[in-house]
Amino acid sequence: MSVGSSLGGSLKKVLAEAAVRGVTEARARIFGHLLNPTGQRSAHKVLRKKLIGDKVAGWYPYDINRDDPLVMGRKEQERLNRLEMLKRRQKGPPKKGQGKRAKKSGR
Repeated sequence: MSVGSSLGGSLKKVLAEAAVRGVTEARARIFGHLLNPTGQRSAHKVLRKKLIGDKVAGWYPYDINRDDPLVMGRKEQERLNRLEMLKRRQKGPPKKGQGKRAKKSGR
């Protein structure tokens, strides 16, 4: 008799575990939860958050100068003119190997 009752008890336990697992899976499917039976860490919480890129991009005003090639060309030309003027006065950037760091070491 004890053998039959132990089989019935274990069968009930298996059925109860299967029912609990089925309810858990159904709940996860309905509410959009992630099943994690192993308990290992996952990135699900981070990936579930809303994306905020558009909100952050909205903080900054649109810069027409960045997209307009005429404005960028004019700025580049002004930069080259200023550099040329500095070179004529010998105030431009040094040649390669002639900067402060090279002069400091005594070369």
